[in-house]
Formats: sequence, C-alpha cells, structure tokens
Amino acid sequence: MRHNRKFNHLGRTASHRAAMLSNMAVSLIKHKRITTTVEKAKALKKFVEPLLTKSKNDTTNSRRVVFSYLQDKYAVTELFKEISVKIADRPGGYTRIIKTGHRLGDNAAMCFIELVDYDENMAKETVKKTTRTRRRSKKAATDAVEVVEAPKAEEVATADEKQAE
Repeated sequence: MRHNRKFNHLGRTASHRAAMLSNMAVSLIKHKRITTTVEKAKALKKFVEPLLTKSKNDTTNSRRVVFSYLQDKYAVTELFKEISVKIADRPGGYTRIIKTGHRLGDNAAMCFIELVDYDENMAKETVKKTTRTRRRSKKAATDAVEVVEAPKAEEVATADEKQAE
C-alpha cells in the first residue's frame, strides 16, 4: 500500500531527478512550451511555479535562490527581465498542461506544458459566435425577404456618364 506517498520519484535518484527538473525548467523558460510525459509535466509544474512566484520580487537574494535551482544564468536573466513582468498581476497558475495523446513507442501519455501568458492561440480574445438562424418553410422565408428595387435604366446611364467624365 502506498499510504501518504504523494511524491512521484519518476524512477530516478534524487540527484538525477533534481538535474532533470532543473533542465526541464530552463527549457520551459527559454522556449515557453515543451513536450514531455504527463508525469514529468506534473512534477515540473510543482518545481517551476514557486520559482516563477519568487521571480516577481527582483532582489539579489531571490535571484540567488532561483539560480541555485536552475544553474543557468541566461534562464535566470530571462525569468526576471521578461517573464516576471508578464506574470506580475497573476496570483498563481503560471503553467498549463495540455494532453496530446500517447507516444508511439511505449504508449506513454504525452502532453505539452506551457507558460500561460505566452500562448498566442489562447491569448486571443474569443470571437463572438454568430447567431444561428432556424430553418423556415419556403413560404415564411419569402415573406421575410424584403424586395429591393433595381436602379432604373436612366439612373445607371447617368452614373456611367459621370464616371466617363
């Protein structure tokens, strides 16, 4: 029985797991979206969201703490300069996991994890739905259509003369 075993070890030693999550976090910060297995994405979400929260407060200490997890100064710089500005007003939930199906080789559940504020497709405002019209009988449809008179031949002729001038 697995009573109170909430932490997914991902079949790795502690040092291997820490290095893998650090590398995945750096890739997520640099590329804004990565594809991985669902289990790794869930572990990465728990790893990277506190770092994103820490990046909102740009102090020397918070930069050192984040660097101790990531070990990549370019990722830390991008996190504090660009990403923290975009997520400043968000109270949490900085990442999104979207499942994409199963991997062909071993049938592992795959997904992509992305930073919420950097998804162009989701960020676009939703287009208003067009109102659907119901089908009517032909008689009702012809009654509803307004008859528009065509312009008279004299008006068309005068319009053509004006364009010719």
